Amino acid sequence: MIELNKEIEKYLDYCKYQKLLSQKTIKAYSIDLAQFRRHMVTKDCMMKSEIMGYITYLHKTFRSKTAKRKLASIKAFFSYMEFEEIIADNPMNKIKTKFQEPLVLPKSVPIEAIKKILSIAYERLAQAKTEYATRTALRDIAAVELLFATGMRVSELCSLSTDDVNLDDGSVRIMGKGAKERILQIGSNEVLDALRKYRNACQTFIGEAEPFFVNRLHSQLSEQSVRFMIRNFCTQACIALHVTPHMLRHSFATMLLEADVDIRYIQSMLGHSSIRTTQIYTHVTTEKQRQILISKHPRNKLTFNGNSTKDT
Repeated sequence: MIELNKEIEKYLDYCKYQKLLSQKTIKAYSIDLAQFRRHMVTKDCMMKSEIMGYITYLHKTFRSKTAKRKLASIKAFFSYMEFEEIIADNPMNKIKTKFQEPLVLPKSVPIEAIKKILSIAYERLAQAKTEYATRTALRDIAAVELLFATGMRVSELCSLSTDDVNLDDGSVRIMGKGAKERILQIGSNEVLDALRKYRNACQTFIGEAEPFFVNRLHSQLSEQSVRFMIRNFCTQACIALHVTPHMLRHSFATMLLEADVDIRYIQSMLGHSSIRTTQIYTHVTTEKQRQILISKHPRNKLTFNGNSTKDT
């Protein structure tokens, strides 16, 4: 019987030092595998029936998306042990599972709300009375502008280094999930100007290869700080919608798709490994088309004698 504790620890080291996975991914793997280990304390983790029992437990205890992720962690762990010849047979190869996940359409932010958020951000800059307030306002403007301009994840924004942001050629290098790198052009002079002003104001706090976005202690800006920043802007702008940084990413993708940009280009810009992930935005635009055809189609304005579906 394999020693789960020992093998899980070796696997997490493999993920960290060889696969170079993000801390967030490793933490999720650690939680999922620790849970699996606890469940298997008195059981044989190599037995198909025991694993099936655990899968049933996942179904009963967690939402489909969470259960699916936990099962994926276990599958990846067993695949690693099979590859390293720690086990001769992978019991997961004998198990077929299918999680029925409800289709949850991504929520985007209306363009008018984005305009209000940016307006508030620029107003704060105009009202700044101290050097610190000015630097903070410039940073917040640059962060929100960059999120919407590139559709990057908030984790990607916070992990940007000064070397990743090239303001000479107007590009930003993004390290996405699975250490996949992509480079995006910034197509707005206003966004580039906002980034330049922030960098110039904070030049003494952001050296070479250091975090591009820094907090008041001059260390890397946290994801939670960005979420709080946007929530604060929404409150001041009287926006009732609960806006998150990820919703700006959804808005980026949805608006490009509505502007007839090829979905393959959007997939590349978002850093999606599969086109299926990007295709969820086609459902959003289908709903948009429905609304347009109901409210804007000229047929709805035509009236004439006999134009009625009622019984006579």
